[in-house]
Amino acid sequence: MRDMLFAIGVLVVVVVVFGGLTRGCSFSPGGPTVDPGAGPVVDAPAQLRALAPGVPFALRIPAVPPDWRSNSTGQDLVDPTDGTSGRAVRVGYVTPEGRYLRLLQSNASEEALLAVEAGATVVPAQGVVDVAGVRFVVYGAPDEEPIWIGQLPSGVRVLITGSGTEAEFRTLVGAVVAGEELPVGTAPPR
Repeated sequence: MRDMLFAIGVLVVVVVVFGGLTRGCSFSPGGPTVDPGAGPVVDAPAQLRALAPGVPFALRIPAVPPDWRSNSTGQDLVDPTDGTSGRAVRVGYVTPEGRYLRLLQSNASEEALLAVEAGATVVPAQGVVDVAGVRFVVYGAPDEEPIWIGQLPSGVRVLITGSGTEAEFRTLVGAVVAGEELPVGTAPPR
């Protein structure tokens, strides 16, 4: 028994030393932490300008706070079951507190955007919020990430989802409404 306890003690010391030297683990009694500065950084305005010629609607370049970091952009085909297809341009943002928000701008219907975001899951509507003159339907269960879908005056639909707070969702809506609108088919500057 004494030899077994000694062997376990040596093994624990080796694991602690190895973990400490490689910084592969840390002790965090308050729970996990997220480094908002870690991860990829994308020049969202430049990427949106590059994507603008390929979409049949006017993209907006959100005027997000300077401490928000964009970490992804892309373009997707929205192919709902009703036969009408649309396009969606997405941008992901990380807030200074490490929360993530994803913005989709699209010419697809509200139902199609919800189906793309939620998949086959039935997502109940939780209510309506008005932010910066835009009416959003809020979808999702209370313990899940909310999905906000609204339509801008230009006819472009926007979907916002993620782990952000309601205040951060409202900030992103304001940033979209206040952002620069690129005309349809705008070529990127050379």
